[in-house]
Amino acid sequence: MPQAEPAPIVVDEFAPARRVLRLAFVTETYPPEVNGVAATIACVVQGLRARGHQVQLVRPRQDACDEGDAAHASAAEVLMRGLPIPRYPHLKMGLPATRALVRLWTLSRPDVVHIVTEGPLGWSALQAARKLRLPVSSDFRTNFQAYGQHYGLGWLHKPLMAYLRKFHNRCDLTMVPTESLRQQLAGQGLERLRVVARGVDAERFDPVRRSAALRAQWGADAATPVVLHVGRLAPEKNLSLLLQAVQAMRRIDPRVRLVMVGDGPLRAELERAWAGQGVVFAGARRDEDLATHYASGDIFLFPSVTETFGNVTPEAMASGLAVLAYGYAAAAQLITEGESGLLAPLEQPARFIAQAERLARDCALVQGLRLQARAAAVALAWPQIVGELESAFEALSRQGTAGIRAATGSRAVAGLP
Repeated sequence: MPQAEPAPIVVDEFAPARRVLRLAFVTETYPPEVNGVAATIACVVQGLRARGHQVQLVRPRQDACDEGDAAHASAAEVLMRGLPIPRYPHLKMGLPATRALVRLWTLSRPDVVHIVTEGPLGWSALQAARKLRLPVSSDFRTNFQAYGQHYGLGWLHKPLMAYLRKFHNRCDLTMVPTESLRQQLAGQGLERLRVVARGVDAERFDPVRRSAALRAQWGADAATPVVLHVGRLAPEKNLSLLLQAVQAMRRIDPRVRLVMVGDGPLRAELERAWAGQGVVFAGARRDEDLATHYASGDIFLFPSVTETFGNVTPEAMASGLAVLAYGYAAAAQLITEGESGLLAPLEQPARFIAQAERLARDCALVQGLRLQARAAAVALAWPQIVGELESAFEALSRQGTAGIRAATGSRAVAGLP
């Protein structure tokens, strides 16, 4: 009697295990410093570590607590020398450190070097990575050339742009937050650009944090329209337009109050000018305290025209605020006009003020925008963004410097395999 054929062996097809990457992140700003770059890069580092990757953080010493602290001298965090930035003494600028980085990465080679900021420490990291033939990526995060116009340094635009072009074109990949910025930079000669959006912590920035007690401190009850602004109190934030818009809103509804969250070189001047006029200067806030301030407002006005992205926009939307901003950067990417927020054409202040007046007149519009804003922002949750970054770093590590350059040449990178 013939033997029955043995039953076939069934082998489950599992996805290949994700490779653990060794990543060196170089940044000249990081928490507890309070700014958009520091906050977002901290989320990226935490997200990548949560996925099992080894992330080495290279940054300047920030304060006296860092000085001589041997506990910080670890493989996970490397502290370098730094100097205070003029006009922002609470922020540090890294000093050149090419030799130190060559020694560091010779002993323990990262799979990818990622440079967050283009200052002296970032340039040193680029030099060291090129010398060691390490794949290197970068971020384009700060609109330096636009900032110069607000500090009497417009004449630096061309040489500064030339430096940024040289810096980023020596990288194997530069990440930008929006398609419009990618097109703008490509037109100025930057190469190998990839769009990777910025995320928002939708669990922290949430309307459930709204505080009646905090609103009472501001002199506002449940029916008081509270306009919020979050950001540096500095010339590049276009604060004169913010104040004009609030004055226009008050002519329609005298109950409107303005709360300004943040610090900066203009704070003392603004406090003197607006003393006793219903403007609250809340100072710099962070973490859950910042989230409570966001959620306790009603309307978010953001007239800045110098952002590469504008992290405060998705934070305000996730917090359930009716947002009005110029139609570029994060606002253009996230806001559907009249549904999840209001937009004004770039560099048209009269239209910005007219949109602010709409918000003052129409309470139903404000409530509708607040509901839709939250839904639009949640789509930018950090896990999805970190996954995109992980994919980019894996491709860089796999292909290496020569592979990326051969595959892309000087063209923009729409996506990596």
